[in-house]
Amino acid sequence: MDNIKGILIDLDGTLYHGHRMIPGADQLIEGLRRAEIPFLFVTNNSSRTAENVAAHLRGMGIEAKAEEVCTSSLAAARYIAGESPGARVAILGEEGLYKACEDAGLNIVTETPEYVVQGIDRSFTYDSLAKASRWILGGAKFVLTNPDLMLPSDDGVMPGAGTLGAAIEAASGTAPVVIGKPESHLINYATSLLGISSAEAVVVGDNMRTDIAAGVNAGCNTLLVLTGLTTEENLDHYKSITGISPDYICADLAELKAMLGV
Repeated sequence: MDNIKGILIDLDGTLYHGHRMIPGADQLIEGLRRAEIPFLFVTNNSSRTAENVAAHLRGMGIEAKAEEVCTSSLAAARYIAGESPGARVAILGEEGLYKACEDAGLNIVTETPEYVVQGIDRSFTYDSLAKASRWILGGAKFVLTNPDLMLPSDDGVMPGAGTLGAAIEAASGTAPVVIGKPESHLINYATSLLGISSAEAVVVGDNMRTDIAAGVNAGCNTLLVLTGLTTEENLDHYKSITGISPDYICADLAELKAMLGV
């Protein structure tokens, strides 16, 4: 860990479960601040703005600022703006995605887009599917914020952005550019914000199939915490189905804090 210059920290399953902070999350972030170790909160969530994510963390007692949050919406908007500044973009998504595209200087349209960018969209309809498919068949590039098929909610699991994206892909016959974990775009965007190389970053998360896979795909160091989806009991199963192993494993956030010396 001596060469690490920045830490990219997953949220749900790593620092909290829904609206409940995982023990030690607040102390970990406090320790990173005291030690002046650069970090970012990195999430596949495309619905919330960075400020909303930071407010959610603060509400649980974890100090957070909007500029410390990196979402799949922000990374998707920057990806499009990097390819085509001011591009015409049709959005199938929620507040976080609209705000990110506006802030990136993209031109949000409802007809003849150059890009269709899609995230979680709880107002998604058959008409949304039909329009998106026609636009993509007409030449618009399809960008998906994140491939999560299901999301946790107070009422149980619900379809995620990836499920909606799968419908659009089936209807248009076109696979999207995927920005969020397990792909590398989100992680690469986060390291660029910190001004470090991938080899100087460590991705911390609880999910072998998304967090750790994204770190591996981006060429980062990876650290698995057994605080969420991956446990000591199912770790070998996830190693088998992903074909990867984390560089480091910590049982909980207290162990991670001690490893980092903060």
